[in-house]
Amino acid sequence: MWRAFMEMLSRSLAISRRHISGISPSQAVRTLSNPIEGKSAYYTSVENAISEIKSGDSIHVHSCAATTTELLDELCKQSVIRDLNDVTLSHIITMGKADWLTKPEFSSRIRSNCFFLDGNTRKPVGNGTADFLPVFLYDTVRLYDEKIIPVDVAFLTVSPPDAHGYCSMGVSADCSSAGARNAKKIIAIENPSMPRTFGDTVIHVSQIDAIVKVNERSIYEFNQGKGSEEEKAIGKLIAENLVDNGATLQLGIGAIPDSTLAGMHHHKDLGIHSEMISDGVIDLIKKGIITNNKKTVLPGQVVTSFAMGSKKFYDFLDGNPQFTFASAGYTNSVHVISDQHKMTAINSCIEVDLTGQICSDSIGPTIYSGYGGQVDFIAGTALAKDRQSKPIIALTSQTNKGQSKIVPFLKEGSGVVTTRGHVRYVVTEYGIAQLWGKNLRQRAYELINIAHPNHRAQLEKAAFERLKCMPSKD
Repeated sequence: MWRAFMEMLSRSLAISRRHISGISPSQAVRTLSNPIEGKSAYYTSVENAISEIKSGDSIHVHSCAATTTELLDELCKQSVIRDLNDVTLSHIITMGKADWLTKPEFSSRIRSNCFFLDGNTRKPVGNGTADFLPVFLYDTVRLYDEKIIPVDVAFLTVSPPDAHGYCSMGVSADCSSAGARNAKKIIAIENPSMPRTFGDTVIHVSQIDAIVKVNERSIYEFNQGKGSEEEKAIGKLIAENLVDNGATLQLGIGAIPDSTLAGMHHHKDLGIHSEMISDGVIDLIKKGIITNNKKTVLPGQVVTSFAMGSKKFYDFLDGNPQFTFASAGYTNSVHVISDQHKMTAINSCIEVDLTGQICSDSIGPTIYSGYGGQVDFIAGTALAKDRQSKPIIALTSQTNKGQSKIVPFLKEGSGVVTTRGHVRYVVTEYGIAQLWGKNLRQRAYELINIAHPNHRAQLEKAAFERLKCMPSKD
């Protein structure tokens, strides 16, 4: 039964990807869910598995909670022992220790090519010992499928195989399914704490060239902690004013998305189509508030690309057919997003200028994070066919140091991630600015009204200097 469901779902997602991107799965090196006749699981030591890596290899690394720490640690050791050089690691977020980034004896031999920055990668990218590749999450899949980034080896973390020989990549499909299907060789950590999930995370054990068993380490957890009063107020504003019954939601990770979900306990028939999910969905699913019944694409399913959260959350995902983990080429497709019913996308940013330009990836010239899926979802939601969509940018009005996040101009060197043409709603703890259909004078008025009161007079003066007229509601 499980196998039949998986084959049906994998076929439907492959058809969708082929239609959306023009990339046929036949162009990949392998089809992950297909058994290879005559090939059985090959279990080995981590030392033996990494002995296959050569100088100059390009390696895709399973990201987020699935980070392959044991393989990366051994790669660091062998890079010195075997004098490996020019090894490239391509990945999204990394969790756990990252010696190849922090220790010069390794970083001179192994270089990260990061699609999104995190606590491990910000400093190395800033000091030039690692690279940042600006890319929409949707396009990370195309980087592999179109061989822009060749993959000699894919490092994965998988669940143990079931009775039919199927493993699961668990909490992380994102671009890892594409990295794996285009890899010449796959080396995997088998970790019994990895949840078994449905969708593009399925891989037959015969597709894996070397498997290393790990029993003593749980997969990585993410604990957001309690949000500030300002973040809770923002979540309440969004939940009460911008989320309709029957809406399909995309939420990132953090206190604002969690606070938004916490304010939805009186909603009905919500759905989830999101690049990522976390603990906040559990209670709403158990209470029958998230039903996915009104979704127009894959109704009845929570669709996501990756998950980060607590052990309780991972246990809830394990073997749960309510969840579909799909490649980012599917979840983040503008075409799929725009087809959803009442699509409501909630994303955050670092700062917004008085015309509605959104900076989410950098603080001045310093790269802080990346594009992620913000543009994919804001653009897809803005183009929604049912004309009932709401693309939302949410941020607290001030930094912890009391500086306004609503600014006359973005800091010099900052990148515009979401354009002013895509922005519809901006929310702070002081209210909701509706920018769609507004000229620059009206936009400035809306944004100043949701800025912190300490900065409004200064922003009004700056708006006059920039626009040569006073901000106005009409």
